[in-house]
Amino acid sequence: MTPAFWGLKKSSLVLLLCVAFGGGSAQAALFGDDEARRAILDLRQRLEQSQTANRALMEQAAQQQAQQTAQLTQQHNQSLTQLRSALLDLQTQIDKLRADLAQSLGAQERLARDLTEVQLRQKDSLTSVDDRLRRFEPVKVSVDGREAMVEPAEKADFDRSMALFRQGDFPGAQAAFAGFLSRYPTSVYKPSVLFWLGNAQYANKAYRDALANFQRLLTESPTHPRAAEAMLAISNVQVELKDLKAARKTLEDLVKAYPATETAGTARERLSRLR
Repeated sequence: MTPAFWGLKKSSLVLLLCVAFGGGSAQAALFGDDEARRAILDLRQRLEQSQTANRALMEQAAQQQAQQTAQLTQQHNQSLTQLRSALLDLQTQIDKLRADLAQSLGAQERLARDLTEVQLRQKDSLTSVDDRLRRFEPVKVSVDGREAMVEPAEKADFDRSMALFRQGDFPGAQAAFAGFLSRYPTSVYKPSVLFWLGNAQYANKAYRDALANFQRLLTESPTHPRAAEAMLAISNVQVELKDLKAARKTLEDLVKAYPATETAGTARERLSRLR
């Protein structure tokens, strides 16, 4: 309790004692009332001042709290912005690392294929030399239904190339057949090698190279047993190259040139689908 309140109680007590015992004059009683009123007024004034001060303090506290909340919100938003920026930078770095890794892996795969091709050529070359040194007598072989005499090393190279193709090693088969043509440019195997080389290139999606070798087969050996199949393969390449008009023309020429072959029947079926 405030001193004013205790003063008020004290004055009231004095006044009550004076009235109760009939002590003091009327002037003294009147003086006591004035003092009590002044005490009450003073108490009210102090109470109002206290309330005003409390309101001011509360308003100040509310303003400070609002400012602190605004500052915290601003800091939080800035932190979120910085975090988003950092995450975006991190994602960009991750994407770049992935791209670099993919490029590096691609380069390693190309190097591995190149190394395999070089090793295969070296091995074939050494084997061919060894075979020729050991044996010189030609051997009889059947090439696409035709019998011929070839060198043992020549036959071994062709057989190895075909083995790679049958195993599904199309990159290795492509390299082996290309190496065979380089070593034996006039071989009786040449038309067959051109055919299988074209098929290996087709499997490796080297469509234009495949097209060139199939056309070379038809130009150099139009009566070869695989000529009709080569034309069918050419139409397949043209379809892959999105040249459907040329593919239809090739199939029509195939049917005209080799009407009695099983391949011609296949060509007719495909023509019905391309129209």
